[in-house]
Amino acid sequence: QVQLVESGGGSVQTGGSLRLSCAASGISTRIRVMGWYRQAPGKQRELVAKITGDGRTSYADPVKGRFTISRDDIKKTVSLQMYSLTPEDTSVYSCAAGAPGVPDIKNPSYWGQGTQVTVSS
Repeated sequence: QVQLVESGGGSVQTGGSLRLSCAASGISTRIRVMGWYRQAPGKQRELVAKITGDGRTSYADPVKGRFTISRDDIKKTVSLQMYSLTPEDTSVYSCAAGAPGVPDIKNPSYWGQGTQVTVSS
């Protein structure tokens, strides 16, 4: 059974930091692009950050310079370190795993259940 389990969400004030983690089981993460999406109420889901199997990263413009994605394929974990959070970052953040060998994560094969991040002003 494949599972992506997120942890680390919570409530912080503007300017605060959070670290999200995603633990994968039942799949090999090494051959997949891994990423984090977020969706705020009334808004479309957006890809926040992704990381390829060889460690190349890319970020959505609103989070560049503030968020860092990393992966540990031995532990099968993907993390998202978030700094300088603002109320606009308030969303449900979900971990996603791409299909094996596919160089993007536009259509993830697997999703986590999501974790709430709330940033207050």
